[in-house]
Amino acid sequence: MAADLRIARKGAGKMGLPEVSLGVLPGTGGTQRLLRIVGKSKAIELMATGQLFDFDRGLELGIVNQIVDAASGEEFLQRVREYAKQFTTPNKAAQAVGKIKRSVQTGAEISFESALALERELQQQLFQTEDAKEGLDAYVNKRKPQFKGK
Repeated sequence: MAADLRIARKGAGKMGLPEVSLGVLPGTGGTQRLLRIVGKSKAIELMATGQLFDFDRGLELGIVNQIVDAASGEEFLQRVREYAKQFTTPNKAAQAVGKIKRSVQTGAEISFESALALERELQQQLFQTEDAKEGLDAYVNKRKPQFKGK
């Protein structure tokens, strides 16, 4: 749950937070991360029952972003790497992806007004990058941008 995007391999296991069966709570941020993903009532239910469930249920709950149907672990890793490439140069402006992550992660923990101020600050930083200039120029000239991570 600590990952920004969570991808599972179809049929490769179960998931859940069964720590209650050991007499403890899901530590290392488990209680707080699940709360933020599924909401208070569902988080309490999932943790208090300790139930395990398949990845399809995890997808329904928003704990998993995507399920990949792969014949082997190696094929799964290859497909995940291909998926991840879309977030890096030259396909995307890597700095923009990083600032999006920072804005969302930090913004979720502070007041709405402070989050908007953070977003404006990060946007201003991005407007100074070569990639922003490239992206805007590509849009105006109706071509695909070629980002360089600068």
